[in-house]
Amino acid sequence: MITNIHIKNVGIIDDITIEFKDKFNVITGETGAGKSLIINSLNLISGGRFKKELIRNNEDFALVEVEIFKENETPSNIVVSREIYRNGRNSCKINGNIVTVNTLKEFMRDIIDIHGQNDNQDLLEEENHIKILDNFASCKLKEYKEKYDVLFKEACNLKSFLAKNYGDEREKKRKLDLLYYQLNEINSASLKVGEEYSLEEKRNIMRNYEKISKNLNIISSILSDNIIDNMSTVINCFENIETYDVSCKDKLSKIKDMYYELEDISRDITDKKQESFFDEEEYDEIEKRLDIITSLKRKYGNTIEEILEYKEEIQKEIIEVENVEENNKIVKEKLSKIKKQMKDIADKMYEIRKEYIDILEKSVNEELESLEMKNAKFKVEIIHSENEFNKNGLDKVRFIIKTNVGDDFKALAKIASGGEISRIMLSLKSVIFETDTKDILVFDEIDTGISGNAANAVGEKIRKIAKKHQVIAVTHQAILTAKANHNFMVKKVTDNLTTKTVVKNLTEEEIINEIARISGGSITKTAIEHAKELRKTA
Repeated sequence: MITNIHIKNVGIIDDITIEFKDKFNVITGETGAGKSLIINSLNLISGGRFKKELIRNNEDFALVEVEIFKENETPSNIVVSREIYRNGRNSCKINGNIVTVNTLKEFMRDIIDIHGQNDNQDLLEEENHIKILDNFASCKLKEYKEKYDVLFKEACNLKSFLAKNYGDEREKKRKLDLLYYQLNEINSASLKVGEEYSLEEKRNIMRNYEKISKNLNIISSILSDNIIDNMSTVINCFENIETYDVSCKDKLSKIKDMYYELEDISRDITDKKQESFFDEEEYDEIEKRLDIITSLKRKYGNTIEEILEYKEEIQKEIIEVENVEENNKIVKEKLSKIKKQMKDIADKMYEIRKEYIDILEKSVNEELESLEMKNAKFKVEIIHSENEFNKNGLDKVRFIIKTNVGDDFKALAKIASGGEISRIMLSLKSVIFETDTKDILVFDEIDTGISGNAANAVGEKIRKIAKKHQVIAVTHQAILTAKANHNFMVKKVTDNLTTKTVVKNLTEEEIINEIARISGGSITKTAIEHAKELRKTA
């Protein structure tokens, strides 16, 4: 249940917190005081759409935050918030974790159900009708649904496996054609590890041939004409004096090592000069080869090593695909057996649904009659397929109704009157309230346009629903106000500069006064006596 709601900058609401209780909570107040803004806020926190006009004047954002208590669950306390800005930005959080609006909507969909004159979306969406019926029939249907659900998930997994494992012959051929094309493309390149580096190095040398040749000639000339000859002279001089100065022997040894090394370098440079030449045909071949390697890298890996690893993977996958038939045959046989089991269970589920459809139709039509919809007829359509399995079996369910004698049955979404759809919803809720999975039900003036016995019936039905659910209702009816377990009054106050909404949790005396005000428009002694009688009766 919602333990409290904090609303800030929504319409004329400045900053309020309402502490709701369990069972039946009623919100009353004069027109324009801000009752509907509380419902709008509950819609916003449930992931509903918002209009910038909802943000309070001269403010940049609106905030709605609720604390929800879920008994026997962990965590039991959940804080959900949604902050909306004039620029359209949303900030949604569940227990402090940022989520998308869609995630918020899906989360709250299982917790709260909001109904009003034009807001019964869950009831109007036909995909929800089979859920409502199945919850109603859960005592008999639950075991079969659980078994079917296990089989359905297993069947989906097997179908997915076959799709990925080329159970389709055309898909298999297409995949093999692609794998062989990739394998042939890599094989035809005859790649070698390290060759790209070698080719790039060679290409770089050829691109700079003139500069390299010019500088090699200069180096060779200097070494052979000057340095080596001069070092030879130095060595001779050291040899002439080494017998006289022992320290010269060490220097002579070092210079000789340098001399022999320079001689080796000079010979290498001479060889390199002879080898150094520019072959345009070879250069073109290098460029083509590097282009091939670059093209393969774009497709199959960042390096030659990765390309060759990918080639090994292709070879393994070709073997798997070519030998997949036997494995797929086993899977198909298993899938066929599962579908037969699913069919048996789905047929039993269909029979149970038909049985409970009769009960649901009769019960809802009785409820509609008590709500002054005596000519209305509620009906449940069920279509049973032979082999089109879905998550609910082989059935599709749709609620239809006719509201007047001589009318044709129509989908609920085709009903023009918001009051009628609200009463249909209330009739359904009254029948299924014990199996309804929503913890919190919100009713926004669904009693509009009815009075007397019908209004009393609405109150009784909501009281019954509130035994199993937290109910929050906005009303202008004295009867509903009298039947509440907890009453809140909304009013607006002004200080000549701004107007804002305040909410008060009423004492018993204040409840009597509010019932009197709603009944007679003013609080008189007669109105108070009448209010006390209504309260006592409730």
